[in-house]
Amino acid sequence: MRIGYSHWGFLGDGITDTPDGGRSHRKVLVDGLLAGGHDLVFLQANRDETESRSPVAGPYKWHAGLPEVDALFLEWRWRIPGRNDTACGSPGHTCDLHRQQELLHHYVHHLGLPTLLWDKDQQLAPDDPLRSAGNVTVCEPALHPRCGARSLLFPLADEAVDRADTRALAGKERRLPLVYVGNQYGRDIAFGEFFAPAARHFPHAVAGKWTDTARWPHVNFLGRVPFRQGVLLHQEAHATVLLAPERYASSGQFTQRIFESVLAGCAPITPAHYRAAGTVVPDELHAHHSTHVTGITHALTLMGVAERARLLDRCLRRLDLFRLSRQLDTIHAVFDHS
Repeated sequence: MRIGYSHWGFLGDGITDTPDGGRSHRKVLVDGLLAGGHDLVFLQANRDETESRSPVAGPYKWHAGLPEVDALFLEWRWRIPGRNDTACGSPGHTCDLHRQQELLHHYVHHLGLPTLLWDKDQQLAPDDPLRSAGNVTVCEPALHPRCGARSLLFPLADEAVDRADTRALAGKERRLPLVYVGNQYGRDIAFGEFFAPAARHFPHAVAGKWTDTARWPHVNFLGRVPFRQGVLLHQEAHATVLLAPERYASSGQFTQRIFESVLAGCAPITPAHYRAAGTVVPDELHAHHSTHVTGITHALTLMGVAERARLLDRCLRRLDLFRLSRQLDTIHAVFDHS
C-alpha cells in the first residue's frame, strides 16, 4: 500500500525551539511501516532539511503536491492563533494547517480515500464531521479514547523492550533525585499538586517550555533543551513524574515520557488518579499527592541495585502495550477494513 503521511515534525533530533514530541517515536513508526512492505510519501515540509539542516538518511520521500496514494495517514494539526492561521508568507507563519486542509479536500472529500486521523493531542472537536465520515478512522494514543475513537498508542520499538538491561540501568550512578522533561501546556494543576512541592526537598531540574512560573520560584527551570539533553536528564535521574493535562489523565493517554524514562532507568512516578495507571505503572509508583512523590523519590535514592532492577523489570513488562508490532496491527486493521 502507498500511504501519504502528513506530519509537522522531525524524523531526527530537530531543533530545540519546538514542541514536537514525536521525535521519540515517529521514525520508529515510519520505519516499521516501511519494513512491512508499505511505500510512504511525506506530504508536509521536510523540516529536518529546511529547519535543522540535518536531513535524515533513509528511504524517505517528500512530495509538495498531491501524489497518487492508496491511503492517507494524518498526524492531526489544529489551529494555533497567530501561527498557522495567518496568511502564507507572513512573519512567524507555519503552513501545516493550510497544507492539511489541502490534503483533506483532495484525498478525503474528493477522492474518498481510506484515512487514519491520529489525534495525538486530542484536539479534534467531538462534533467534527470528520468523525462520522465513512472513510475516516479517528485514533487517539489513549487506552480509553474519547468520542468513539480507536486506540493507537505511541509506538516503542520491540527491540528496545527486548534488549533493555534493567540490571545495568539500576546500577547506573544518578546525580538528580527528580526531573521533569516536557512543556507546560495544560499541566499547571498537576505540576503544582505533585511536582513543585516535592521539588523543595531534592535537587531537581525541569526542562521544557514553561513561561508562567512565578508561582514556583524554588523550581529549577532550565528552559527548552535539545532532544538528546532531555534523554540525558532521564538517564541522570532517579525519578520523574508523569504530568498530564486532564484530558490525557481521564482517557489514559500516556505520552512518550513513559518509555523515555523507563528505558533510561528513571522511575515514572504517576498520579494515582491517572486512568489506567495500574495498567502502565506498578502500584508502588502511584502517588496520591505530593507527599507520596517525596516519599517515593526518597526511597528510590536509597534503593539497592537488585531491588531497583526488579522495579524496572515490572515497569518494562508494562511497556508491552506500546510495542510497535501492536500499533502496526492497529494500523493494518484500520486500512484493511476501510
